Amino acid sequence: MIWDKRMLRDVPQLNTASLPDLIFTVLFFFMVVTHMRQTTLRVEFKMPQGTELARLTKKTAVSYIYVGKPQKQVAGAKEEATAEGYCVQINDRIVSTNEVANLIAAERKRMSDEDRPRQMVSLQADCNAPMWLITDIKQALRKANVRRINYSADEKK
Repeated sequence: MIWDKRMLRDVPQLNTASLPDLIFTVLFFFMVVTHMRQTTLRVEFKMPQGTELARLTKKTAVSYIYVGKPQKQVAGAKEEATAEGYCVQINDRIVSTNEVANLIAAERKRMSDEDRPRQMVSLQADCNAPMWLITDIKQALRKANVRRINYSADEKK
């Protein structure tokens, strides 16, 4: 039996030298296109406590409104504060209750078509915030055609 040179050769191994380059390229791609949104809190608040709490499932259609006393280093918060010293924050801005409807409506326009009907506002207010301020915010949300409001709370221990 005659052995050919081709029959004696080993199968070449897979070259994995470029695999780390490929992994880092994919990692870099996801780091660039992923949008990490974090809001810097400019108000201090103590969450109320509750017993019947549920977690939000889809958070892409949720806008957050924070109500509390302004932090010491926040500039411009004194002008927007109420007589009791409470401020309203949407995203990274301290706003008056008159601006709430316009900002939430603008946020609705930025949402995708499938998220618009599910738009929800999560209201994170200080447990001692005056009820008239919460009512003013709710009236502004009604003007912005927001019908789903979530009141955030900590679990009662």
